[in-house]
Amino acid sequence: MQQSQTNWKKVDALKDKDIDLSELPEVSVEKFAKAIVRKGLKPTPKKTQVTLRIDTEVLEWFKSQGKGYQTNINNLLKAYVEANEKHGEL
Repeated sequence: MQQSQTNWKKVDALKDKDIDLSELPEVSVEKFAKAIVRKGLKPTPKKTQVTLRIDTEVLEWFKSQGKGYQTNINNLLKAYVEANEKHGEL
């Protein structure tokens, strides 16, 4: 195992005002509110990558809604499954 070359005494002696955060993006209230802490929560379900043929205009509409369009498609399909399971249709 390689020994750390970090001067930990110097790091420990740093004051908050001495730390250069200029290259780090600012975390907005909105971005912070969307953060998810998973500790203690049930694991997220595994996802399977597939190739799926859907109408171009459907895909373009989801993409136009912004980032996370694949998650939105998944959520819509999941809601459909849950609604149909309740009615014994699947």
